[in-house]
Amino acid sequence: MKTLKQNTPLIFAIAIGFGIFSCGKSTVKPKTQTQTIFTVTTLAGSGTAGTANGTGTAASFSSPSGVAISSGGTLYVADFGNSLVRTVNTSTGAVVGFAGTGVQGFLNGAAASAKFNGSANIVFDKSGNLFIADEQNNAIREVSASGNVTTVAGSGVSGYLDGPASTAQFNHPEGMVFDASGNLYVVESANNVVRKINLSTSTVSTYAGSTAGTAGFNNGTLSAATFHSPYGIAMDASGNMYVADIVNNCVRKITVSTGVVSTFAGSGAQGLTNGPAASATFYYPAGVAFDSKGNLYIAELRNNTIREVSTTGTVTTYAGTGAQGATDGLAAAATFYQPIGLTFDSNDNLYIADEYNNKIRKVTISH
Repeated sequence: MKTLKQNTPLIFAIAIGFGIFSCGKSTVKPKTQTQTIFTVTTLAGSGTAGTANGTGTAASFSSPSGVAISSGGTLYVADFGNSLVRTVNTSTGAVVGFAGTGVQGFLNGAAASAKFNGSANIVFDKSGNLFIADEQNNAIREVSASGNVTTVAGSGVSGYLDGPASTAQFNHPEGMVFDASGNLYVVESANNVVRKINLSTSTVSTYAGSTAGTAGFNNGTLSAATFHSPYGIAMDASGNMYVADIVNNCVRKITVSTGVVSTFAGSGAQGLTNGPAASATFYYPAGVAFDSKGNLYIAELRNNTIREVSTTGTVTTYAGTGAQGATDGLAAAATFYQPIGLTFDSNDNLYIADEYNNKIRKVTISH
């Protein structure tokens, strides 16, 4: 057995390892856990229906329903009740007109003199042209980057007819999304289908949903699947599409590579239950949007909430208590009144068309 003296080098090394030779307080600061805070504010809108431009709450909207961010970071709003498209400065909340006169009609031409009838949803293409689902005119309109309005598809007659874009018929076109090839997909709430517009050939076809436009809740191949009053649509990084199926209280997934429609989130029952996507419940999901991390967010009309489906398939309540109201503050305590349209900016701040509050709300992330 070695003596204590012989073991001194070993004991000294162990002592250093445990810090017993420290002569003062440790200079190593303990790590602090970063807390992420989500705060809801009113970016623009007085809460009273109107057409006033101005900054923040001095401006007014009438049932805003669609929102989209331009490549330059400006927020565009489909002001449904006013048949307008407006812009909002995301830093100052300053609101100005972009397209439409505020008088219902169906007129192409310069953006300032063009007329719409229920501008419901909006989306940008890669070239910065803005496309508008002109719901009551049953048409898809385009505002070019140069500020000229044209009709891309739809005769203006309510119906269900594929074929050349100029004679095709729609019935309440709503959400829209572009694929990587520049094809435009349009969700129709009254026809219960997803239509495809090939802009290079100016041709409209039925992409998903029964060709009879029948309401239902069937999964399966594109032509066999059925929806019930679908509204919003979003695309993930792989090109798969997600459709907010309002009356079915769920979000459906269209896997593009296989051409199959499945249920992504929601049991089909009305409710406000979080948890695994398959058993979670929703109440009239409408707008949908992805953040930069691939999480899907859903605006719920009747629950007055924004829900999140994480990349792991778990549903949580992102903002809203479930109660009707217009309270700003921490996301968990904020209230909404029929939130319907969603979009993210490059910093993952979320913008919400709070339809019945006549406001544009913003959820900001801070640490």
